[in-house]
This record gives sequence, C-alpha cells and structure tokens, in this order.
Amino acid sequence: MLERESVDMGSMLTAMMDNGAGGEKRPDGAVYVTDIMTEMINNTLTSINVNDLAAFKEYLEKDGNDITPYTNAIRYSYDIEPHLYQSDTANGIVEVAPSPVVDAMSKGISALGGNPDMMSEGMEMWKELLDNEELLASQYDVVAGRWPSGYQEAVLILNENNEISDVTLYSLGLKDASEIADVIENYPDGGEVSKSPESYSYDDILNLRYKLIFAPDYYEKSDGIWVDKSEDSIYMSQKIADAPELKIVGVIRPNADSVTTAVGDGIGYTPALTEYYIRAVNNSEIVQEQKDNPDTDIFTGMPFQTGEDVQEPDISTLSPQEQAYLASLSEAERQALLQSMVKLSSATYAENLQKLDAVDLDDPAAIYLYPSDFDAKESIASGIDGYNSRLGDEDAELNYTDYIGIMMSSVSRIIDTISYVLIAFVAISLIVSSIMIGIITYISVLERTKEIGILRSIGASKRDISRVFNAETLLVGLVAGLLGILVTVLLCFPINALIHALADISAVAALPPVGGIILVVISMLLTLIAGLIPSRIAAKKDPVEALRTE
Repeated sequence: MLERESVDMGSMLTAMMDNGAGGEKRPDGAVYVTDIMTEMINNTLTSINVNDLAAFKEYLEKDGNDITPYTNAIRYSYDIEPHLYQSDTANGIVEVAPSPVVDAMSKGISALGGNPDMMSEGMEMWKELLDNEELLASQYDVVAGRWPSGYQEAVLILNENNEISDVTLYSLGLKDASEIADVIENYPDGGEVSKSPESYSYDDILNLRYKLIFAPDYYEKSDGIWVDKSEDSIYMSQKIADAPELKIVGVIRPNADSVTTAVGDGIGYTPALTEYYIRAVNNSEIVQEQKDNPDTDIFTGMPFQTGEDVQEPDISTLSPQEQAYLASLSEAERQALLQSMVKLSSATYAENLQKLDAVDLDDPAAIYLYPSDFDAKESIASGIDGYNSRLGDEDAELNYTDYIGIMMSSVSRIIDTISYVLIAFVAISLIVSSIMIGIITYISVLERTKEIGILRSIGASKRDISRVFNAETLLVGLVAGLLGILVTVLLCFPINALIHALADISAVAALPPVGGIILVVISMLLTLIAGLIPSRIAAKKDPVEALRTE
C-alpha cells in the first residue's frame, strides 16, 4: 500500500523492539532510563513523506512493465464512499452507506457524555471489489445470482459458514440502526436491541434495491449561495426518488480451496461505481462553480479566510438580495446567520472540495498493489526502487513501509534456523544410507564372485560387469523412491486432517507431481553413486580367481 502521506513505521517498530538492547551497560546503584518514546516520536515526525501518487499512477498505466506483470490487481483509493439509501422511502429516509451503525452509536455515546469518535473504524460494510473477476472467482463461489457487471450492481459476501454479521444487516437496511442509539441512551433504564432473524432467503437478498446519492445532491442553490438540505425530508425524498438505482445481483462465499480472500464479509460493489461517482460529482454544478471560483466560498459567498484573517463579515459587501434577506430576519436569526457565515468563511478551497467528494481520478489517495506471490512482492519492491532511482530526486521518491517484510524478517530467521537443522539431519541420513547401500552392493559382489567369473569366461567385459551392478543399484533407488513417494502421499491425508482440526488450515501438506519425480530421480542418483565403488571392484576381479571361489 502506497499512501499520499506516509510515515516510516520501520524506525518506530525497530525502536520498540530494540528497547535499549545492545547499548552500553550502566553501572549498578541506580535506575537508568532509555529514551524509547523520544526516539520513536522523533523518527516518526521526521519521516513524514508526501508521495506523488498521480505520477506513479501514470507510470503504472503507461510504463509499469517492471511492476504490473507481478500483480494480480491494482486498486486506487480516493478517500470517498458512495452515499446509498434504501430505494423504498415510504418508511422514511434510511441511509445504509456510509455505515449507519457508526452514526447511531456515536449519537448514543454522545447522549451519555462519552466520546463519539471512539466508534469509526471497522464498521463499513460496503466495500469495493478488486478489478479482477478471474482472481475473485478463484477465491469465491457464487451461491446465488451472478457476479456484478456494472456500477449499478453489487454482491453480498458471506463467510465460509454462510453467515453475515448483524452489522451487515444495518448496512443492508434490513435492521433499523436508530434503535442502537436509543438502547445506548436508555441503557441505565434497561434496553435491548431487537433480535435478528435467524436467516434470510436468497430471494430476500436479491430483491434489495438502493439509491445512489452524490455529495453535491445534499446542497441547493438559494440567493446565490449553496445551502445544505440534507435535513429536509421532502427535498431528500425527491432526490432519492430521482437517483440512480443499485441492486444486489449475487451472493458469494469463500470456496473451500481459498487460503485467503481479497474482500472481507459485507457488500461488494465494482470499481466502476467509484469511477461513476467521482465523474458525476466533478460534473455537478456546485463543484464546477467552486472550481471556477477558487477564492470564494460557495457556501457563504465570501472570500476564503484562514487563521487570524477571519473577521466579522462586512454586510456592505453582500449583494442587494442577500442584504434584503438579512433584513427580513429577526435579530436572533440574523446573528445566528452571521456567526454561521463567519464560521464557514474560515473554510478552505480544499476543504470544500473534500466536503463535496470532488477528487481527481488521476490523483488517488492510496494505491494498493496485490502481488501474485511472495516472490512477486519482492519484484514489485524492486520495481518501485527502480522507479525512484529514475526520478533522480530524493524528495520525489515514493516512500512506503514493508510491514510484511518487518514481520517476516524475524520469522524467516527462525524458519531458516530450523531448516538448516533439518538439512543437517537429512544430509547425515543420506550419507549413512549411501554407505549402507554401498556395503550391501559390496556384499552382493562378494556373494556373486563365482557368477562374475562365469560371465567373464563367456566373454563379458569389465564394463558389462559394472553395468550389471549399476543397473541393480538404479532399480533399488527407483523402488525406494517410489515407495517413499507413495508413503508420503498417503501420510498427507491424516496430516492435513490433523492440522485442519488443530489450526483450521486446509491443504498444508501436499507433494507436487514435479517434486515427486525429482525426488525419485535423486534417489536413483544417490544409489547409483553409492554403488559405483562396489561395481568397479566387481569389474576388476580376475575371472580365473573368481571361478575358483566357492
């Protein structure tokens, strides 16, 4: 993951794991302090970097041949989320995305005097799918309906047990999120969230429909300024009725062969929806007006002011219509509006565009690269390093933290150590077995000395005698290798069953066909090498002396 603003977490993690180890030993008699926190903060604050993801996106799409071939998918994130409402507004306006659970719990916690910001992460159930249907199809089975094919279609994602969480029910609009706030607020007096139904039929899910609302839809122009109408139920009902529709067209579930999945439980929509949403927002009247007037706040009609420059708005600068509107208000309403104008006038151009979800498709907030395997991950990292070296400007280089690399470094050392020990044991066993095969072949030579003499007496050459014993050792290696492969394949079944029962991980032990063939060839080569000396001894025996042997 490459973010527009990144922090080098590697130095922080290193400081945490180091914990003063390897430093100078202090004398006894006092307690000394290691400045871990200071080091962490200094490293973090001095390593904040801004990545030019717009340039990197252009590179990936045009010249990224050293990166894109190693990826299964590339996803661009824009820090926005489509606003979705239930299409049936007869029961009122019900927003399902962004997650209504976060808002409901925040309201309840605020009512109790708590901090509403504690509820934010991990509650969003509407998620963008990868732009690689082949990869998704290899990880998921379609249990009902079909895969989405456009921006107006989505799928429900189950877990391996055909389940969804109750949080997903709120995001589907199948449960009312407002009851959460009521329960939290009335908790001292007792309260309980209504129990969820045990199941829903596939038809219930495939009949769900939603309306897509764009951030600019919440605003209406009045007397030259744009007014927030999101709390106006009549206005919103009309907007929802006229909005494009999104429907659930399929239900998918992780298949039995997938070790991991690209998307968690929830509702998945296509990248086409994100692109459609961004283009619609950028083409809206309010966004165009703000871009055409970058020095003026379209929500107040006043120039942008920041910091100490914020002043009481000058009524004389307002248009005659705006002055007439102010004159028609009561004193309290007039003061409230002026205070609101002062507050809004302190906004910035970037903040207004962010409020309207106006982003540039060519300038993502984050880029997610999905490697095809661990070797591809290293190739991608090398490709990014090559991209940085071609820039020739250290300040313009892309910065990222390889979390997997940091976590795997210590694990790799442990695995390497265990591997070296196992290799040593295997090497010893191979040496011992090779010596035993040589001894057995030599015993065979001693027992068949007279047979060697007879073969030599009827015209067999020394090379022929050597070939006889080499062929026997090759057959021994072939039979031993095949028996070993057979035992290994048979043992894989109970081993996988045991690991699945203990760790819930499937298909860990497996012998690839190519690997089996290579192991049989190695077995034959080892036995051949072990029998070379005994076969040479047999070939050098004098035929007359061999015939006299009993």
